[in-house]
Amino acid sequence: MTKRDPFYAPRIDDEIWAFVDRTNSFYPPDAVESSIAIQRSVYDEMCAQFRQSRPAGVAVQDEAVAGPDCDIPTRRYLPDDKSQPAATVVYCHGGGFVVGGLESHDDVCAEIAAATGFTVVSVDYRLCPEHPHPAAYQDARAVFEAVADEGLPVVMCGDSAGGNLVAAVCLTARHRPEAPVGQVLIYPGLGGESMGLPSYRDEAEAPLLTTRDIMFYKKVRVTGGVPIGDPTYAPLSAKDFSDLAPCVVVTADCDPLRDDGSTFVRRLSEAGVQAEWINEPGLVHGYLRARTTSERAKHSFARICDAISRLGTANRGD
Repeated sequence: MTKRDPFYAPRIDDEIWAFVDRTNSFYPPDAVESSIAIQRSVYDEMCAQFRQSRPAGVAVQDEAVAGPDCDIPTRRYLPDDKSQPAATVVYCHGGGFVVGGLESHDDVCAEIAAATGFTVVSVDYRLCPEHPHPAAYQDARAVFEAVADEGLPVVMCGDSAGGNLVAAVCLTARHRPEAPVGQVLIYPGLGGESMGLPSYRDEAEAPLLTTRDIMFYKKVRVTGGVPIGDPTYAPLSAKDFSDLAPCVVVTADCDPLRDDGSTFVRRLSEAGVQAEWINEPGLVHGYLRARTTSERAKHSFARICDAISRLGTANRGD
């Protein structure tokens, strides 16, 4: 993808093109066809180069939660505030269910804690293909339950694959006494590739994530056939969207996953759930890493933090 592409040239500004070029500089051609080990190595190096220092005063504790099959590593971010946080955020990172972990999104989680005043717990869920679906979902659900048992309201938040896990946990935990009080999904993949949504065609060659990439991650996520009608795999396949936590979905306009977000919000709204879709013009998949170099990405990240704050305090009895 280059600036000369007539479809994206009018839509993407110089700051985002610079981000795209810098990101692409870490990846060899056809990186999606590389071994999983190489993909992880490249992704980790790329994230390390973009990583920002944690905000001053944010304390960090590495912990673990007992899961159904193993202990799940987590990282807890405590804001620089002596008062009791109003809520806890459980954060699920992106990476196609194949790459990423506590380090890849460390700065994002720390900045969310600083911006909201909430504790943030990042989930180092098991990755594919070593641990196919539903391992990642099971880990995200186990961490949510452990955090919910601490007694504070829980806002679920995640980007890309992590947005899928957030939606899945909110769907399956909605009738618990300590159900999530909110969900914030950042350019999530929710199973829309099986529905023929227009963005998979219209944005098939988008910078940083193509429809071909999505199909690779879909294939590597499972052993055997793709589950049908399983909302823990594809939240858009759920039959009932009622009684879910209020939701804010933030999508990048130049992203094949864009219509997953708008469709999910429409389904929730039709079921009587408070849901908001924010589509960010000129932004591309993975733009959270551009928040310090792009004005558009910076303002979007501020909107994300504001959404987390609003959902975490909406039901507080002051």
